[in-house]
Amino acid sequence: MEFAVILHQVIVIFMLMVVGFFAHKWQFIHKTGAKDMTKILLYIVSPCVILKAFQRPFSADRLNGLVISLICILVVYGFSILAARFIFNNSFIKDSARRNALKFSTTYSNAGFMGIPLVSSILGSSGVFFATPYLAGFNLLCWTHGISLYRTHQSKKRIIENMFNPNILAIFIGFGLFLFSIRLPALLATGVTYLSNLNTPLSMIVIGDSMASVSPLGLFADKLIWPGIVMRNLIVPTGTLVLLHFTGIGQTVLLTTVLLSSCPVAGIVILFALLNDSDTAFPTRLMTVSTLLSIITIPLVAALAVL
Repeated sequence: MEFAVILHQVIVIFMLMVVGFFAHKWQFIHKTGAKDMTKILLYIVSPCVILKAFQRPFSADRLNGLVISLICILVVYGFSILAARFIFNNSFIKDSARRNALKFSTTYSNAGFMGIPLVSSILGSSGVFFATPYLAGFNLLCWTHGISLYRTHQSKKRIIENMFNPNILAIFIGFGLFLFSIRLPALLATGVTYLSNLNTPLSMIVIGDSMASVSPLGLFADKLIWPGIVMRNLIVPTGTLVLLHFTGIGQTVLLTTVLLSSCPVAGIVILFALLNDSDTAFPTRLMTVSTLLSIITIPLVAALAVL
């Protein structure tokens, strides 16, 4: 995989973000419209992407790759959580809202909205197939550990509801279809394909729209965003690459995981802040600057992965 190919795809992804940026500025997208598109992406399009990725014949090699990938991803998440807890401690960050945002941002990348389109454009459906363990880990941990950073007390019922969202269900269903080599009926498969094809353009437009809503004044001036961006954009993906290098996994699995890990701050950090009446200005700046700089950091980390 040549560096030029990766850079080309990253630039294409950012071009789609620019469309969303100007659609917001020209008032083609309003606040309710952006929320509606986000719900469509989260609860309809993303599960279809996962189901489509699993539509391939069963093989022991593919199953072995999934298992190894899942183990590696759990190690990566463990590394990220521990690193964030150690670095962004009470002594370093006094404000709890900012401390939680930094911990969350270090651990969770924008793997769903930005990572999957990127992996799909570079590695195709085989890359998306090996991305499903990362998405499973993201959803399981984000809606348990991630939300616990904002909600200190959660009922067991709420935890179960969070874990069994449509993306998790799609992973279970898709894995069952893969395990028994079951193909979706032709009509259903065509519909799933059409919906999954919306993921890349619609995701990037939504991200571009959210970036356009941020005031440029003071965007780069907040010094506390920089430790979080260095951790999210450089340290965690580089650490992921080093960890995976010693496992001996295949190049497709390695590059898929590294690409997902090198994505910028997940936009859900803003949603969690909103849901819990926490500060949204800081995580919004954090996500926006991280996303802007990822046009440089993603190709750099990916270049190390393909050496």
